[in-house]
Amino acid sequence: MKKNILFLLIMCIVASCATKSKKPEQRSKFMKGFNTYYNTLFNAKDALNSEFTSRDKGHKDNFYAPYIPILTFEDQPLGSDLGQSAAFAENSMKMAEVNRPSERGAPGMPPGMPGAQGTTPGKPDELQNKGATTLEIAEAKAQKAITKYSVIRNGEEKNKKIFDAYMILVQSRIYQNKAVQALDALNYVFTHMKDDKRLPLARIYQGVAYAKIKDYHRAHETFAKLKGEDINKSYSKLMSIYYSEALLDAGKTEEAAVELDRAFELNSSRKLKSRIAYLRGQVAENLGQNDKARESFTQAYKYANDFEFEVKSQIAIAKTFNGKGDYNGAKNYLEGISKKGTYGSRKNEFYYALGLMANKAGKKDEAQQFFKKSLFEKVSDPQVRGLTYYEIGKSYLEKNDYIGAGTYYDSALTVMTYEPSRILLKDQSEYIKKISKNYYLIKKNDSILSLAKMSDAQKSDFFTKYIAKLKAKEEKEEQERIRAERSKGFDGGDYSANSIFAKNSNSFEDFGVTTKGFYFSNMGTVSKGTSSFKQVWGERALSDNWRYSKKMASIEDMKNDALGVTSAPNPRRFETTYYIEQIPTDQEKLGQLKKDRDTASLGLGVMYQNYFTNTPLATKTLYDLVDVKPEEKVMLQALYEIFAMNYLKNPQASERAKQILLTDYPYTSYAEFARNPKNISFVKSSEEVENEYKKAYALYESEKFGESKEVIDQTIQKFPKDALIPKFHLLNAFNTGKTSGKEVMILQLEQIALNYAKTPEGIKAKEMLNYLKSELSFQATDNKGNALPQQPGTSAQPVQNQNIPQNPDNTLMMQPSVQGPESEKSNNKKKPKKPEQKEQKEKKEKKDSPSDIPDMPK
Repeated sequence: MKKNILFLLIMCIVASCATKSKKPEQRSKFMKGFNTYYNTLFNAKDALNSEFTSRDKGHKDNFYAPYIPILTFEDQPLGSDLGQSAAFAENSMKMAEVNRPSERGAPGMPPGMPGAQGTTPGKPDELQNKGATTLEIAEAKAQKAITKYSVIRNGEEKNKKIFDAYMILVQSRIYQNKAVQALDALNYVFTHMKDDKRLPLARIYQGVAYAKIKDYHRAHETFAKLKGEDINKSYSKLMSIYYSEALLDAGKTEEAAVELDRAFELNSSRKLKSRIAYLRGQVAENLGQNDKARESFTQAYKYANDFEFEVKSQIAIAKTFNGKGDYNGAKNYLEGISKKGTYGSRKNEFYYALGLMANKAGKKDEAQQFFKKSLFEKVSDPQVRGLTYYEIGKSYLEKNDYIGAGTYYDSALTVMTYEPSRILLKDQSEYIKKISKNYYLIKKNDSILSLAKMSDAQKSDFFTKYIAKLKAKEEKEEQERIRAERSKGFDGGDYSANSIFAKNSNSFEDFGVTTKGFYFSNMGTVSKGTSSFKQVWGERALSDNWRYSKKMASIEDMKNDALGVTSAPNPRRFETTYYIEQIPTDQEKLGQLKKDRDTASLGLGVMYQNYFTNTPLATKTLYDLVDVKPEEKVMLQALYEIFAMNYLKNPQASERAKQILLTDYPYTSYAEFARNPKNISFVKSSEEVENEYKKAYALYESEKFGESKEVIDQTIQKFPKDALIPKFHLLNAFNTGKTSGKEVMILQLEQIALNYAKTPEGIKAKEMLNYLKSELSFQATDNKGNALPQQPGTSAQPVQNQNIPQNPDNTLMMQPSVQGPESEKSNNKKKPKKPEQKEQKEKKEKKDSPSDIPDMPK
């Protein structure tokens, strides 16, 4: 028996040694498959498994990102069949940058294989010595297995273990962000292993690699083709996960939701079902399907096998509460579990969730109570603490309390950990500060202006009532101060046995420090003393008589500062004359206050629209400004803003502004904009419109300007999106110039240049504006361009109404310089020429005159 065993061992050794001298096609399939796994491939799998395990241990879900990843590498079984893997790639996980050697092909790979080069192959041990990452080691070992144990006959790979080696090679490359190289390796598999039953797994990785390089079209084609085939159930599980994440990355949210439903049904792992359900809930929530989202988050909680996941699932369920369900039942449930066992450490998060639910149920006050309770609990998640501050700040914002909102938003910024949320909140905080500045300036100036309008008796009565309230407030504060000092042991000189100061001969409390020396030289002593002081006295301002002073500035103090109300008590604060004396009586000062107030109100309305897209509030603010009759410049801008933000989506809200512009300011560019708002969505011109244009042009040439204008107005109203509309407007401007004069024509040309800047008509309008706004003089002409004789005793004058150009054509580009329809005046002004110079240079003047611009095509 021993002889037989020895003989077999010798034969095995001889056979294994003999393969070194044989070509790939002569190698033994059995022996090579045996050696492939038990030599290099096993180590490659072990390296990859080690990487996935370490990643899973270090994985921490970000529940504040739009979507969580499904896979965390934990469920990666690296057995003989890699097709059974169900969780070893996180689509959205950021890969750490690795220090890798210079790019090279697969070490020692046979000619024709991807990555083969003529360089000397590197060894995995050498990579390890150079500090290579685990993925690089797995890649190198997989390459070595392929090089050493590949058996190719008639162009086909006969060693079935080489497929596993390629899958390890592909995975390690994908997770090193080398997806293109992974696709190269997969092409070799598709070429030399066409009949392998595990090819669907390779197709799955092909789809993953395409998704990694953001070629979502090919990824979709690959997965969709696989989905239509009859493949192994384990492959279907894996594909459904990867496919759904690829669809999300491609922005195909609705298709991803359908695929996630399929993934949830196919996968039986509790952890995977929980994660798929949570992701499906996030997708449904983003699609506005709150009921479906709530149901999915409930399933995520049901299958969760992780404490963190359970808590976050409960918060997600609360966020999707629709306000119509059993609020009291849900509230009692959350309050109940927040007191059980380890859930008690997450009370702050559950109170935050309860606040969200109360908001959805319309119980605003109760919601604020829950949010404030959350702040008193120990912090378990800084992001939740930040979101709690944000929700409280938002309630202040809804009440137009910008100081309060800004304070809580700033607190939220200091603790939030999710950077995208911090960036958005930082922007909002800056916007609120800008709005706050205008808002409180308006309130302050309104108060002063209102007081200035009162009679002496009314002022006296007003401040008498104010002083009475001030006295009551100060008396109440004094009583609270005395009560607080008694309860905290205020040092009133009482050193009896019952006093906390009895037997205390030290200037500073010892705090158990035995080291002698100066108190403030020991930072530990100072720290303990500061903490003890705050426990007894709270936050105190650094000021004289600090025991009697208030605590640090509160939100109310900050509001008073914004309104110009001093917090320092004045000895005359109980005299009515003290306040009356401060009311300005000079009309110039009052006028400036009114002007500042109106300008701030205009800015406030614009900020409501630009920063928060709150069009109703912006419209109301600006209409309130219009009602107080500001100066013309501010009035026009306010009316323009109202019309511009409402004329498309809410014409009724813009109608009043339009009518005021047309009635009170008919010859302004703002009124022209209200008549013909900017429109760039034109369609092809119709034959009917072309005929109408020819008709209007013929009337213009016949000097029937009124009739021409009537045809133009009717056509514009009937065909507002026709491609010839800019041409109609330009012709109408020339009609207006003939009937109403140069100034009105300039206003219309400004509007055309603004609305149709890139059209030939807009360019022509700019050219005419450059001329009409200059002071160039020229000979009067008739509508045919012929010079008219001058009357005796007169000289050529600058451009006047009778000298309006005859034909609307040709070009200079105009770029609008402001948001509104105002235009800048040309700086290229010319001096008027003398009468004798004109006679000598008639041809040159005629050439420069707009009367000689070529006629418009009929």
